[in-house]
Amino acid sequence: MPKEMKSEIKEWIKAIGFALILALLVRGFIFEPMIVPTGSMIPTIQINDRILVNKFVYRFQEPQYNDIVVFRYPDDHRQIFVKRLIGKGGDTIEIKNGVLYRNNVPLDEPYIKEAMWGDFEKHTVPEGHYFMMGDNRNNSKDSRFWNNSYVSRKEIIGKATYRIWPLNRAGRLE
Repeated sequence: MPKEMKSEIKEWIKAIGFALILALLVRGFIFEPMIVPTGSMIPTIQINDRILVNKFVYRFQEPQYNDIVVFRYPDDHRQIFVKRLIGKGGDTIEIKNGVLYRNNVPLDEPYIKEAMWGDFEKHTVPEGHYFMMGDNRNNSKDSRFWNNSYVSRKEIIGKATYRIWPLNRAGRLE
């Protein structure tokens, strides 16, 4: 094999190796693509939508109300869930006559699929934890129904920021 060809092959191997390491670092610490397998976030996120999860943002700021958060399911850390942040530590959450109240104030929720059925008695979110609900409230396995009702800070993976597939609905998630 000619010397020039060996040199060219070595350069290609270095470039591919660098690209692979960079991709693994980006996926591990900055952004990760995910497929949403359920309809619990309809209409905001549809079944089988591909989203980008920003794993970096919560290193510099706390999760905010209405963020769409990706986290490990508190009852089984092998499962990954996507829900909307409704309550933070110290907040009281209650549902009366299909209306969600945070700290005794009814929330305006234009993103939910339909009015909720049923009530949920008043609960106070523990410090360092979060209360999560899907936008498809009548078809969402969320904080209301879990054994461990609250998501701890360490269970949060990141913030769902963009839909990347399907292309006709691609864009920023609100």
